[in-house]
Amino acid sequence: MAGVSLVELLVAIAIGTIVTLGLGAFSLFTGRGFAGLMNYSELEQQSRTALDKMSKEIRQTKRLTDYTSNKLVFLDYDDTSLTFQYSPSTRMLTRTKDGVTADLLTECDTLNFNIFQRNTTNGTYDQYPTSVQASNCKVVQVSWICSRTITGSKVNTETVQSTKIVIRNQ
Repeated sequence: MAGVSLVELLVAIAIGTIVTLGLGAFSLFTGRGFAGLMNYSELEQQSRTALDKMSKEIRQTKRLTDYTSNKLVFLDYDDTSLTFQYSPSTRMLTRTKDGVTADLLTECDTLNFNIFQRNTTNGTYDQYPTSVQASNCKVVQVSWICSRTITGSKVNTETVQSTKIVIRNQ
């Protein structure tokens, strides 16, 4: 008998199909995992860069001149206006100075600014009463949530919470 019987051929095809499907599923799972790790890495880098730039510039401003929950306008150290504004429709945080606008943060689902006074709450060191006027602001709190999609579904989320930046010149 030099040939392969029909039963042997069918068994070989079945085993080959199972092995091929297993390798395909493993490749898909691994690829999705690597894409997720890359998303986390890029989100973290983007958040860190935006936060570093905002912290550096807000600390050097003279004072806050206008405030909403998604927009801050400062009088900068050189007496020009410095604006940080979040647009929910574009999911972007932008920085505007001297008429030049730059994107600081993209793919941002939510972003919220809060302002606080210099005075601390009695018996604590880290809590500041909420300021009602921009002119009384000494501390700015920034919170955001960014996310990305992999194959059409949101699977990566990175959150920056309760980051407080003190205006040094105020």
